Amino acid sequence: MKAIYVHEAGGVENLVHTQTEIPEPKTGEVLVKVKAISVNPVDVKARAYEGVLTWIFGDQRPVILGWDISGEIVSSGEDTDAFEIGDQVFAMANFLGHSKAYAEYVTVPAHQLALKPDNISHEEAAAATLAALTAWQVLVTTANIQRGQKVLIHAGSGGVGHFAVQIAKHLGAYVIATSSAKNKDFVLGLGADEHIDYQTSDFSESLNDMDLVIDAIGGDVMLKSVAVVKASGRIITLPGDIPTEAAEAAEKASVDLSFMLVESNGEDMKSIAQLLEQQTLKSHVSASFDFADMDKAHLQVETGRTVGKVIVTT
Repeated sequence: MKAIYVHEAGGVENLVHTQTEIPEPKTGEVLVKVKAISVNPVDVKARAYEGVLTWIFGDQRPVILGWDISGEIVSSGEDTDAFEIGDQVFAMANFLGHSKAYAEYVTVPAHQLALKPDNISHEEAAAATLAALTAWQVLVTTANIQRGQKVLIHAGSGGVGHFAVQIAKHLGAYVIATSSAKNKDFVLGLGADEHIDYQTSDFSESLNDMDLVIDAIGGDVMLKSVAVVKASGRIITLPGDIPTEAAEAAEKASVDLSFMLVESNGEDMKSIAQLLEQQTLKSHVSASFDFADMDKAHLQVETGRTVGKVIVTT
């Protein structure tokens, strides 16, 4: 089968196309023939930076990157009775583990999968994996957002952001999202109640009393967010690093500032599948590349200006 290996971190030229053996599913696993792959910022960082690559894979080399897939089950190991051969499925598989999604075939733990809704494409399904799961787990699992609460979503036009806006509105929240001016109509079209152009406006000067801030940017944005959250409110940051200054400011303001890392979860995927089927949630795929052009997909994500998601088809 076709696969893309990384032997060491570096530029996109380090994405090495090769042929390798089709993996065999173990107990509790199914083998999925991949139709579409979503490319995330974490993929790009793992490919580009040795520290990130080691954090995820340890000293194993070479490795196959990727976690977001949609495709068809073609074989299975024991204890996978919930699925049948021929099922169309999607998942964020083995996040921070050895999913090996940049390949024609991938073994996936059955408990991480959900059936792909018939009314969406494999490209749309692959898009609604890591990013949609992150948004769901922030808003539902971690923050338990309630109707009428106020949510600020930074980078509302991005991968996580565009799903978070839709899910927060579905939950009945009042949603404010930041993006550049050119993406204002897109963000409002997702259901946001207000839009802030981060290039011309300082959100910290106009907002207050937020119940939740979803921070996909970090740095100064994280620090400024403390000032707009009410006492006992929350900031959930996704980049990972919480500077001492931000932590101290949050503590002084009685704001819960924490990092959340998404987890593979089939039950959450089923919830997302239901929203996709109902068209309450929609994936925005802004660019799609052939498997042979994985380097171009990485370069697009690396710009940090992608609206929605970037997809690769096999």
